Amino acid sequence: MDGISNRERFQYAIDFLKKELPASGRLDNLKIAISTMGQKPSLSDSIKRKLTSKEHFVFYREPGEETIRLIGADESGVLYGCLELLTNTVWHSKQSFFIADGPKMVMRGTSIGLQKTSYLPGHDIYEYPYTPESFPWFYDKELWLRYLDMMVDNRYNALYLWNGHPFSSLVKLKDYPYALEVDEATFKKNEEIYTFLTKEANKRGIWIIQMFYNIILPKPFADHHGLKTQERNRVITPLISDYTRKSIAAFVAKYPNVGLLITLGEAMEGVGQDDIDWFTKTIIPGVKGGLQASGIAAEPPIILRAHDTDAPAVMKAALPIYKNLYTMAKYNGEALTTYTPRGKWAELHRSLSANGTVHIQNVHILANLEPFRYGSPDFIQKSVRAMHDIHHSNGIHIYPQASYWDWPYSADKVANRLLQVDRDWMWYKAWARYAWQGDRDLSQEKSYWSAELAHYYGIPETEARQLLAAIEEIGEISPKILRRFGITDGNRQTSSLGMLMTQLINPYRYGLFTLLYESEAPEGEMIVDYAEKEYRAEPHLGETPMQVAEEIVQHGDKAVDMIRTMSKPTRNSAEFDRLLDDIRIHQLLAKHYSYKVKAAIQLLQYKYTHDVHALQKALPDLEQSVAAYRKLTAMTNSAYLYANSMQTKQRKIPMRGVDATFIHWKEMLPVFETELNNFKHAIDSLSAHHGSASKEKGKLKPGTITFLDNQHLIPLKKGAKLYADQELVVTHLANELEGLHAILVDAEKQKLQGTQIRFENKKPVKILVGYFNSTDKVFAPKPVLEIDASANDFGQAEAKVRNALRIQYMPMLDIHTYSFPAGQNELKIPKGEALLLGVVEAGELPNPYNADVDNQGDDLDDLFGYFNGTKL
Repeated sequence: MDGISNRERFQYAIDFLKKELPASGRLDNLKIAISTMGQKPSLSDSIKRKLTSKEHFVFYREPGEETIRLIGADESGVLYGCLELLTNTVWHSKQSFFIADGPKMVMRGTSIGLQKTSYLPGHDIYEYPYTPESFPWFYDKELWLRYLDMMVDNRYNALYLWNGHPFSSLVKLKDYPYALEVDEATFKKNEEIYTFLTKEANKRGIWIIQMFYNIILPKPFADHHGLKTQERNRVITPLISDYTRKSIAAFVAKYPNVGLLITLGEAMEGVGQDDIDWFTKTIIPGVKGGLQASGIAAEPPIILRAHDTDAPAVMKAALPIYKNLYTMAKYNGEALTTYTPRGKWAELHRSLSANGTVHIQNVHILANLEPFRYGSPDFIQKSVRAMHDIHHSNGIHIYPQASYWDWPYSADKVANRLLQVDRDWMWYKAWARYAWQGDRDLSQEKSYWSAELAHYYGIPETEARQLLAAIEEIGEISPKILRRFGITDGNRQTSSLGMLMTQLINPYRYGLFTLLYESEAPEGEMIVDYAEKEYRAEPHLGETPMQVAEEIVQHGDKAVDMIRTMSKPTRNSAEFDRLLDDIRIHQLLAKHYSYKVKAAIQLLQYKYTHDVHALQKALPDLEQSVAAYRKLTAMTNSAYLYANSMQTKQRKIPMRGVDATFIHWKEMLPVFETELNNFKHAIDSLSAHHGSASKEKGKLKPGTITFLDNQHLIPLKKGAKLYADQELVVTHLANELEGLHAILVDAEKQKLQGTQIRFENKKPVKILVGYFNSTDKVFAPKPVLEIDASANDFGQAEAKVRNALRIQYMPMLDIHTYSFPAGQNELKIPKGEALLLGVVEAGELPNPYNADVDNQGDDLDDLFGYFNGTKL
């Protein structure tokens, strides 16, 4: 042990090797000399050059010698060398050899969420104290050891635990004893299991990295001080900063081998000086305080997420005061869509990679893959290469492949719930394999994975090759569907449940997240662009919707054909059957989307021609789409409990998924059947009346409130001047808005302070907020669920009236509504210009529509009618 800095890890590696070596059957006179480079100062320069980076190792036998020498650059290198020795057969003969290896990505982590599918009573999103009631699995040591051993087998070196505010479950503060969010018995359990976890992880070369959001306060602390647990536009106060800094200090002092993953945005207001100040004046001082209290010199890793924050600016300010910093950003948003990332998002990744620290790729949520199995080695290998070659990244962070919000279980409908760590073994193994070394020969990889499948299922290798080919084929389906037809890369969309026709033909109504098309897909066209080019007979560009509609069906048909003659497996037979069913499900999902996209492209021609025949030609494809969905529903009804594991109000597409509704295909089938029937009736009506005149909407009914801050009201009409500090007037206005009273705003004050109004109302009301259709920072940002989980707390995420109003020389406005119950209330809008266009009764504007005040064209939404009062 002389010269060993991490004795636990070194001993674990040796014990592991002693335990596993007998299985090799090669123990006769076997001698292995194990050390770290620090113990061998007299090593040759040629060997030292192989050990200049952490976690690297060499093992070799000199000519004429019996002893195998295994030398690690550090104790982790020794551990990984032992793993290599167990799997590499080169040493089985008595010949000399030399092997040197080490990881290409220096941070290779997986994540587990201490979060749930629904909110806890009295709590908001991400607020989940660590308790046996919420997370019984958290206290299962055998389960933890099983998971950590999986990580070792795959050479992962970081485990991220995601939670909104973990500190109030794990540390006590003498200055804030009331902040503890669990009872004493639970606190002791939390101390024990967290200490156990960090020690066992350390042995295996794994950092525990605790993630948290900013600024979230524990509920007892918030209640004690009359604060909200979360408030996006919260002002940083000395009290909040002091509590958070001391929480972090106590945490760092108490738990060794633990780093921190920081999300500055989402629970704080986006981008600005507050983010920089919070990171450099609260978080980093907290970490330093914990190190000082514990007498530890080595800085634990702090990882900054580039999520809803100006990460380059924050890093520039932080690097002079703390060195062991990393950055992290989502690879394909909250999905897996492409191995050809590009555009502004790729530029951000490269800028973070260039700041001198390790930049980590976050393979996040996978909302377009769940709940099905996914393990396409080819797609994953190409993605890891893109992380290196395009994003210039050197670290990886892998979310569970599906059911993140329901850890540790998968969504499979079986008698005993399946564990994700078992079901998705191929997912974890593939990302780890290519994070270690991405440049592997394709033909050799096919042999490797075929052998893995043959061993796992006990099937002939020839059939394993067919099964691998089928897995690769379906591995293209979900990524192509989302990147060419989707609304967002975020988990507000469950793409495996399908999409409404209006979502395909009018994505702007649903808050299109353009980054999906601009950065997380190959160059190509959206459905609406493709249809317009078809009408104008213009050439197409890149990957087209029609191309993908054809390709996904081909992928599905090929995959199903490859598994048609599979023989019975001798191992894991039930899982084998479930995998084959997933392949058949992908074929049906592809057909459903393909037919519906073809129908969408056809019916969009009506927008230009107003010829009912265009709609009639779309009908057969739409009918076949529903027929495929019926078969899909029948299969998933017996196979899956749900499609999406996040079952809260953040789910918006294809239907609003509040309170665990519209989470299964059997709930969506009636919606698609209604959509089809409504479309048929619309065609019949148009055919009979040769087109119908649009109905003028009635005036909105004003609501009654009492403003508490002497707001000045302006009658809303064309020519009205809505600014106190600008001579700009309303030039276009939807007729139904006339008669409301807008609030006079001060644009300069809005830019500096945001907008805040306090009021009292005896009945529930909605306040109409006009957001400009521009990303310029002078305008207040629209509520976007991709970056702000609180963006629908008042029902404001969706634009209720699109293209509703235009101010002279300004971009078009969309109206979002904020709903308030009776009582004293407060509306806060982030910094930037926005208009407060009036107050209406709570029942007004129940469904979104396009007012189209400057006649840019009909969006065809009325063709699909309503489902149980919800406009389709």
